[in-house]
Amino acid sequence: MSEIIVVGSINMDIVNHVDRFALPGQTIQGRLTEFVPGGKGANQAVAAAKSGASVRMIGAVGQDSLGEELIASLKQAGVSTDAVVKKEGASGMAFITVNADGENEIILAQGANGKLTASDIPDFSTFSDVHAVLLQNEIPWPVNKRVILEANKHRIPVILNPAPAMPMADDDLAIIDMLVLNETEAEFISGDTAKSPEKVARLLIGRGVREVLLTLGDRGCFYANRDGHEMAISAYQVQAVDTTAAGDTFIGAFAAARMNGMPVRECLRFASAAAALSVTKRGAQSSIPSKAEIVRFLNEADH
Repeated sequence: MSEIIVVGSINMDIVNHVDRFALPGQTIQGRLTEFVPGGKGANQAVAAAKSGASVRMIGAVGQDSLGEELIASLKQAGVSTDAVVKKEGASGMAFITVNADGENEIILAQGANGKLTASDIPDFSTFSDVHAVLLQNEIPWPVNKRVILEANKHRIPVILNPAPAMPMADDDLAIIDMLVLNETEAEFISGDTAKSPEKVARLLIGRGVREVLLTLGDRGCFYANRDGHEMAISAYQVQAVDTTAAGDTFIGAFAAARMNGMPVRECLRFASAAAALSVTKRGAQSSIPSKAEIVRFLNEADH
């Protein structure tokens, strides 16, 4: 059976819910604190698995109790963890503050994620049938670069979510099959401040990327490829409780839908529905919907 490989971060999210964000130097009262498994890599792996894909996670956790809990959470979602390594010290953590409008602020502590090395990446020839590789920027770039080159060698498509955003050379963009990024990341990497999805996508394709998928929050998403195909999908309107991991849910669901043979437009609708459902619940992985929930949501939206 074909599988998706996700290489990336595995974090424990420490989430504080507040009425409003604190001003500099100000102390405010929190309403609720939760410990929720997260990390962009792990979130995307869980989203893809819950959307119906076979998924293998490659990453690192610390030799602490959090590491054991994070691996258990991945396994519970159906993600293979045989390629997750343990590093001396603490697991990665994200300190997240969520306000009453569902918006968030996030501080990352890399922990074991920052200790992942290129030598921790298995030879892809040991995997029988890989549909795609998902990457993000919460692990060292030399590790991502090793993964991209290894995937290219075996003609496996690479989907990169460049978050957090970092400068990218044209040579690096040219070896990536698809970029999935939000408006802030797109502006940073493309250098375009016009905030036109069409213009940004064309700029990135002109620099070598084969496909670009821009997530636009409550305005939906925009897709373009080097063959000139472009399409926009509107977002589903829901009452947001917490936007944490909405982008990761979108990416994982999109990758799973594509692996299962859906046309691009249907993949975008499926991913948009998954992201919409995720913001109606608190937390990262705990908010990610199942394939059955996504299909039910789409059926109701179509009637």
